[in-house]
Amino acid sequence: MRVRPSISKTVGALERASRGNDAPIWSKVAKMARGTTSAKKVVNIKKIAAYSKEGDSVLVPGKVLGIGSIPHKITLYSFSISESAAMLITKVGGSVKPIDDAVKDHPTGKGLIMLG
Repeated sequence: MRVRPSISKTVGALERASRGNDAPIWSKVAKMARGTTSAKKVVNIKKIAAYSKEGDSVLVPGKVLGIGSIPHKITLYSFSISESAAMLITKVGGSVKPIDDAVKDHPTGKGLIMLG
């Protein structure tokens, strides 16, 4: 199977982070990224709001959609996010970052809530 160049770069970084930081979470996320498009997870804002609280860091190894609302500030890391979902998160003071930043901000994976 062929992996898109941008995903390929991210997968390599995730696998290096997994080995270098003794963090199996990054290997799992890399495996998900290599999967087919239909295998990638889709998570709604409603689910993120239900499983997170103020100040949490949430990792979605897939796409986030803007169905629902979120009453608290989070940092969201994902491969993809809809414009409406990004707006809902930033409207309450949260931030949206790519998966690559999750490795920088949480090298061992500790402190992350993975949904999807």
